[in-house]
Amino acid sequence: MRGIVFDGKTTEFVDGLTVRAPGPRDVIVEIAAAGLCHSDISYMSGLYPVPSPGVCGHEGAGIVAEVGNAVTHVEVGDHVIIATLAACGFCDRCNDGKPTACRQTLGNWTQPFELDGQPIYNFAATSAMVERTVVRDIQCVKIPDDVPLTSAALVGCGVVTGMGSVFNRANVKRGQSAAVFGVGGVGLNVIQALKVQGASTIIAIDTEPKKEALARQFGATHFLDGTREDIVEAIVSLRPWNDEMLRGPFNGGGVNWAFDCVAHPVVTNNALESLDWEGTVVVIGVPSATAEFKGLYGRLVQVDRGIIGCRYGAISPHRDIPRIIDLYRRGEVLLDELVSQTFPIENWKDAVHGLESGMVARGVLTF
Repeated sequence: MRGIVFDGKTTEFVDGLTVRAPGPRDVIVEIAAAGLCHSDISYMSGLYPVPSPGVCGHEGAGIVAEVGNAVTHVEVGDHVIIATLAACGFCDRCNDGKPTACRQTLGNWTQPFELDGQPIYNFAATSAMVERTVVRDIQCVKIPDDVPLTSAALVGCGVVTGMGSVFNRANVKRGQSAAVFGVGGVGLNVIQALKVQGASTIIAIDTEPKKEALARQFGATHFLDGTREDIVEAIVSLRPWNDEMLRGPFNGGGVNWAFDCVAHPVVTNNALESLDWEGTVVVIGVPSATAEFKGLYGRLVQVDRGIIGCRYGAISPHRDIPRIIDLYRRGEVLLDELVSQTFPIENWKDAVHGLESGMVARGVLTF
């Protein structure tokens, strides 16, 4: 079997991988497409405290090849999206529809693969950059056969992380305003979820001006160059305190919501400074474990502003993924347009270069 393996120092395309047989509640998925995002590059760079060597990839879609004898909701031949949440399905958090808070979704790596007799770990309970992978049945969400698997692959992480932050973690009301910092794969899905929710002002901010057309295609009403020094003032000028004053008491004026898809200290503080009264920053990006940010306490008190985090869109996969696929099939959200370019799996380095250079918003590896 072909796949991409990170050995703790370097990442290589290999042939000769094997995967174990499915257990009672396991599913073997023949991967058709795997998305590549910055989290994958971080893993390949050794930034995550997880064991290696491991098979890369965490965004995948494919066709069920084998099922364990206790699996009931999918069968051989079904098209599925793989969610990275290997939740238990039974705890209070899972039963409340919040499996991102299930304790079993962390630190549950195993060694389902072998290469030349050496056990190989999985990554993010998924390992999508391989011809066949094994996942828990609860991770497999069945989708209609008419959904392109190259588009479906991105739903497994980037799409649900962005859209879920709006649908589940935030409470965006029709007519409200929002700023979205970072117009990558996650940010674009924040934007289109805001559009679905009926936000009236959606301000996209990115350091790459070429992303303006894409941001507007997905629903942004305004676009601002993130390199400008007066970025906060530029945001607030679109939603001022009133016609005479840019800012009011307690730094009033600005947007109701600010989505930080970057998780950089400067960006997070700019997001906070961009908020109107009762506004909230939703931090979605994944920073390093030691990254810190600071801001003024006065921005939070008196007028009920807040800063909240969001893991994986706070999704429940079997609730939220079908909803997103339904929105896609009705033409209310875009998925095909997220795929900037596809690459054969053996050309994975070209996909990495495209993502790092900014030439590709989202690349998809195919088998």
